[in-house]
Amino acid sequence: MKKLLLSTVLLLCLSLTFTSCRDTKNENAQDAVENAADEAMNAAEEAADDAEEAAEDAMDATEEAMDEAGEAIDNAADAAGEAIDDAAAATEKAANDAADATKKAANDAANAVKGN
Repeated sequence: MKKLLLSTVLLLCLSLTFTSCRDTKNENAQDAVENAADEAMNAAEEAADDAEEAAEDAMDATEEAMDEAGEAIDNAADAAGEAIDDAAAATEKAANDAADATKKAANDAANAVKGN
């Protein structure tokens, strides 16, 4: 009877030992899964923040490029207006010079005819 009682106690101790170890391993696995899930959520939040910052930077760069393009268009329009004004002035001067030369040639011709 004594051996039976000792064997039962020994089996009971062994079963408690293995059961408690198994629960600890299971709890450790659950903790690891929870930690991994938390880390994944943190990484996803950081990635979302980085993407938001990149989008804002891209929008700022696009806005600056549009402003610079607008200024370049304004400068080109001003330069074209000045070129048109300069061309008109040069054309007017050339027309006046041609008219003066024509008048002089006509006067010279008239004088030549009177003098002959």
